[in-house]
Amino acid sequence: MKPFMWLFTFLLAGTLLGGCSSEEGAEDVDKKDQAEETTAEELASALKLMENEKTGKYLADADGMALYYFTKDKPDTTNCSGECLENWPAFYSEHLDVPDGYNKEDFGTITREDTGKKQTTYKGYPLYYFVNDKAQGDVNGQGVKDVWFIINNETIFAH
Repeated sequence: MKPFMWLFTFLLAGTLLGGCSSEEGAEDVDKKDQAEETTAEELASALKLMENEKTGKYLADADGMALYYFTKDKPDTTNCSGECLENWPAFYSEHLDVPDGYNKEDFGTITREDTGKKQTTYKGYPLYYFVNDKAQGDVNGQGVKDVWFIINNETIFAH
């Protein structure tokens, strides 16, 4: 009977050790998946330059949606809330990859006082989408009420 006890102990130990290595393999796979997700998020938040016949080149998010600024905003302060924010949703991205012609240091983040949510800024000015831009390449918000404008590398903010 003793020979079978040794065999049983040996098989039990092998099973336990095999189970541990399977868990480690699963952890490695999870880490790899997380790294791929992070890379995908970073790629998804890459800003790009788009071009339109009316406006020329302008800054857009990774999906090609135009980004705007509001001339009534102040550096690091938004003056668009309530109904304004419904029409001009805030743009935010944790990780930005900026296109040639732009300086990554010109982009920052504020926390909105009204919603407590973060919003990306360019040279201190909060960035927005326009609700009537429905597809990549739309720039329907350009010049609205003479206070909403696209971002391009020629944008000059009056301080």
